[in-house]
Amino acid sequence: MAWKEADNKLSRSFEFADFSEAFAFMTRVAMLAECQQHHPNWSNVYNTVTIELTTHDEGNTITDKDRKLAKAIDGLVGEG
Repeated sequence: MAWKEADNKLSRSFEFADFSEAFAFMTRVAMLAECQQHHPNWSNVYNTVTIELTTHDEGNTITDKDRKLAKAIDGLVGEG
C-alpha cells in the first residue's frame, strides 16, 4: 500500500504480525524521525501503525521533509 496524499497530509497504515513487531517498527521510525528532526502524528492499535506526515512549521502542508521521511519509513519495510 502506498502513501495517500489528502487533507495536506501523507498517510499510510502498516500492519504487522503482532503488537511486538508493530512497536519495534515504531521504535525504528522514531529514530529516523529524530535524526531528521521531523516527527510524525501516529497511532497504534495492536498490530497496526497509522502514520500521518505534515510539516507544521510550513502551515500544516506536505513538504519535501514529509516525502523524505515517508521514503525512509518505506525503507524500513523493504519498500522504496
